[in-house]
Amino acid sequence: MNRLVSIILGLVFLGFLASSCLFIVDQRQFALVFALGEIKKVVEEPGLYFKLPPPFQNIVYLEKRILTIDTPDADRFITKEKQNVVVDTYVKWRIEDAKTFYTSVAGRVASANDRINRALRDGLNNEIATRTVNDVIAGEREQLMENITVRVAEDAKQIGVKIVDVRLRRVEFADEIRDSVFRRMESERKAIASERRSEGAAEAEKIRANADRQRVVLLAQAYKEAQDIKGTGDAASAAAYASAFGQDPEFAKFYRSLEAYRASFKESSDLIITDPESDFFRFFQSTNGLNK
Repeated sequence: MNRLVSIILGLVFLGFLASSCLFIVDQRQFALVFALGEIKKVVEEPGLYFKLPPPFQNIVYLEKRILTIDTPDADRFITKEKQNVVVDTYVKWRIEDAKTFYTSVAGRVASANDRINRALRDGLNNEIATRTVNDVIAGEREQLMENITVRVAEDAKQIGVKIVDVRLRRVEFADEIRDSVFRRMESERKAIASERRSEGAAEAEKIRANADRQRVVLLAQAYKEAQDIKGTGDAASAAAYASAFGQDPEFAKFYRSLEAYRASFKESSDLIITDPESDFFRFFQSTNGLNK
């Protein structure tokens, strides 16, 4: 019985010893092996490893995956024009040198985030202060992010961190100047619209004037052609009358008398006072007036 108990205790002790001497490294982790408080080695590859039992050696695990700094509140910066802009950023980083990372920030991710955030704010402040609002928002945004990434990466390297990406997620005016900027932009757009309307009205007036001028020219040409045709017709008519009257002079006299009568008695109230024996009424005095 005592022997069985001894065997069981021996197996338990061996199991405890084995568990304290073996450790597993996940592919998402670094493993720092400490010996009496000092870093003995850094294990980067995943697998099963052997170590001395505590307190001779201890293991500290660090994250190998990419981490993200996503601040909930945007920061304010002043541009070259002394305008306040609000910038919202995020940073992606990972541990590159586990030993340096542990000795610099004691392996604490929160401390690393604070260090990176300070470097990021300093970089943004320096870069934005030398640029205009337009450059920050659109013109040189890509160049701005590249420069900030370089600045932050240089500082992060000192704590064993590699900066994977830095992005300006949102860049806009501060609330107190956004309304004034909007009003100025609205005024500029209205001025441009008014200018365009004036140009359109002037062009329309020019088109109308040109159309009126063409109308006058066309009417004048039409009137001239009509007068030419009328003149030609009158000449032909006169020639026909002259030919007819030349063949019968008495008929011509009779026709002209009829025209005179028609003109004199145009209205029913017309009245002529003259000598009845006047030659004007010669064709009323006799049915043979043509022969007198």
